[in-house]
Amino acid sequence: MGIKLSKKIMSRLGKTNAEFELIEEGDKILVGLSGGKDSLTMIHAMKEQQRRAPFHFDFVAVTISYGMGEDYSNLVRHCKKYEIPHIVHETNTYELAKEKIRKNSSFCSFFSRMRRGYLYSVAKEQGCNKVALGHHMDDAAESFFMNFIYNGQMRSLAPKYKADNGLIVIRPLIQMRERQLRAFVVDNEIEAIGDEACPAMRFDVKMPYARAKMKEMLANLEKEHPQIFTSLNAAFKNISVESFFDKEKFSL
Repeated sequence: MGIKLSKKIMSRLGKTNAEFELIEEGDKILVGLSGGKDSLTMIHAMKEQQRRAPFHFDFVAVTISYGMGEDYSNLVRHCKKYEIPHIVHETNTYELAKEKIRKNSSFCSFFSRMRRGYLYSVAKEQGCNKVALGHHMDDAAESFFMNFIYNGQMRSLAPKYKADNGLIVIRPLIQMRERQLRAFVVDNEIEAIGDEACPAMRFDVKMPYARAKMKEMLANLEKEHPQIFTSLNAAFKNISVESFFDKEKFSL
């Protein structure tokens, strides 16, 4: 059975790509593949984009193993079945975490930072010039409100940016909704990896309470204001910097 990708997913991917020039002629892209619904959608959407695009680009899916004895055999078989180049990169992150993470401390930033570092290293080894991450519009909205409420910052997730090491990081799914990606794996009966692969399940640490609260808040907002995510997407591109409290902007 072939993979079914909705017209909406491919249309949004194409528009986002054209708007932000994410994937270009001659690119070799490392795609972070956790095996969750987001990254699974991304590898198949990029495979289809590769077939449709009027230019040539290559990509390789990379899965970072934390060294917890994870079983990625289903994911390896899936990529082989659909002819998607795939590497499982083994690390000792789990052992390192035992030393680095204190009881009841935050773990998300540690694993995220380590995973990103390994992806960058493999990208360099594989001769990639870009790294694709599977963040979507819900992630961008949650990040915005978390930074706003907890950190006093107006900050979200950029569709494209240059990392300190020179690699270009892209987010092809950034204008898609999480529910679209969930529907993709359900409709195609793909076995996605969920929270059971999260290293936090093996630590006595605080769960990411703030993000769960943001999800709940945004779900309630969307019930009252169904257009909230459309408005946020527009607002992220329509920033009136001069209207905020930046004294450098009004030194007349």
